[in-house]
Amino acid sequence: MQDEPMAMTHAAEGLDAPDIGVNRFAQIASLPVRQPILALSCVLLLAFGVTAVVSPWITADPAALDPLNRLQPPSPAEPFGTDQVGRSVFARALVGTRVSLSVGIAVAVLTTLIGVCIGVIAGYFRSVDKIVMRAMDAVMAIPAILLAIALVALIGASPVVIVTAISLPEIPRMARVVRASVLSLRERVYVEAAITCGGRPVTILHRHILPGAAGPIMVQSTYVFASAMILESILSFLAAGTPPDVPSWGNMMSEGRQFLQIAPWILGFPALMLAMTVLAANLLGDALRDLLDPSFAGGEMR
Repeated sequence: MQDEPMAMTHAAEGLDAPDIGVNRFAQIASLPVRQPILALSCVLLLAFGVTAVVSPWITADPAALDPLNRLQPPSPAEPFGTDQVGRSVFARALVGTRVSLSVGIAVAVLTTLIGVCIGVIAGYFRSVDKIVMRAMDAVMAIPAILLAIALVALIGASPVVIVTAISLPEIPRMARVVRASVLSLRERVYVEAAITCGGRPVTILHRHILPGAAGPIMVQSTYVFASAMILESILSFLAAGTPPDVPSWGNMMSEGRQFLQIAPWILGFPALMLAMTVLAANLLGDALRDLLDPSFAGGEMR
């Protein structure tokens, strides 16, 4: 008889217990309402990503010449108009989306991998901190665009060289962000306890340091992604990046500047797409910062 009330009590507690899976799904479902900027930036980047993937099947040949219809303004047949040799600006701009996103993603991944390794080593192992960070300061002292142009001029323009040239100036910035996070986390009580108990550095970094630094790393990666697309466009605009036969937003703007007064759409539409992509990446970074660190929500410390 005494077991029945106890069983009923446990059953009632089971009914009242929150469903963790349902709560987590509700939190994810309400994320667009709580973080509209995050949702908007993700939608924009996803739209550009899908456009880059399907562009070969939804557009005409971006290299097809039609001199009889050159410098035509935007129309239903050509939404972005045509350029000085009759090529479709719309088709070339969509292909340029694939080029810019590919470079941005590659640079963000490469910069994150190398920058995190350097930042973790400099922040955790104090014996090499000064040496490593002084080397990073030396790289940061060189203007990013000049370093990229010099590498491309010495080695030659290719996708690998362009990604490497853009990544080199970004690695020290990522390393400094990671180092600052590691220095802060290294002073936490649980990290000092793990060190005192004889924990191996690899284990401490994997279990305690890197999870705590994941937020700043993700935010910095979005800014690197946006900066890489801008630098790639600058290099292409200066004829030091993507070859002229490969459509990219940078070389499209370079060609369109000569016809800015009579055909502004040649330069305007690629510039608009670049601005929208960079804006979406920066908004994503700001939204991630607010989401991962609510004390910065609204742009102010709370």
